[in-house]
Amino acid sequence: MACYTPAVFTGLVQTTGVIRALSEREQGRRLEISAALAEGDRILGASVCVSGVCLTVVESSAEAFAVDVGFETLAVTTIAELAVGDRVNLEPSLRLGDALGGHLVSGHVDGVGQLRSATARGDARECWFVAPEPLRRYIAVKGSVTVDGVSLTVNAVDEQGFMVGLIPHTLAVTTLGALVERGQGPCNLEVDMLARYVERLLGFSNSNEPS
Repeated sequence: MACYTPAVFTGLVQTTGVIRALSEREQGRRLEISAALAEGDRILGASVCVSGVCLTVVESSAEAFAVDVGFETLAVTTIAELAVGDRVNLEPSLRLGDALGGHLVSGHVDGVGQLRSATARGDARECWFVAPEPLRRYIAVKGSVTVDGVSLTVNAVDEQGFMVGLIPHTLAVTTLGALVERGQGPCNLEVDMLARYVERLLGFSNSNEPS
């Protein structure tokens, strides 16, 4: 199931997991994920960000955990495209007192983007992504964006989307390395939640102005 209780993440992937099994359910699909998450991070009811999607642990063992994904989430994210053997980015929810190393991430995907190009810059990669048109106004240079659960800083924008730089560490420890190797492919996008709050606040401010 998706996260129905408030959970916050930072966009700093803790580890990757491997899809061990998939099964269809009345309410959607169950994913069984092999991963080296700490026991406290995979207890029943815990929230885990799976490649950018906040999901709730419904089963857990020493080697793996399971999450249920509803039909709506399958329809609006890349989770439906996962197959047995695929890797996913994993991050447990933020706890009070934890360091906020990335930016505030809800795990509620705003849309699916596409890797447009990846250019080598030494060992790093300069990557352009196409973003759905409704999301582009929320993406600004030097702002934050989440790509498959990874917090990234926007280096440039154009009429189609945005560009980020991926350092060797990010390429090595997240699934973005495999995405770059493929040269194209879909990804889950979440814009900075602060941008949405600012837009909402400005909307109220403008509506209250005297005519």
